[in-house]
Amino acid sequence: MPNLGPTELIIVLVIVVLLFGAGRISKIAGELGSGIRAFKEGLGNTSEDRTKET
Repeated sequence: MPNLGPTELIIVLVIVVLLFGAGRISKIAGELGSGIRAFKEGLGNTSEDRTKET
């Protein structure tokens, strides 16, 4: 895997912001966060449901 230094990461970040715009990136990040939160809650609820069934 290639080594990416800070300069390359900044260049990639600037390109992404130029392509999508800052508003759209924040919206995507918020949706990703809520999806991860829902996934974690789903994982936690399955173990509680199993204990209630037995």
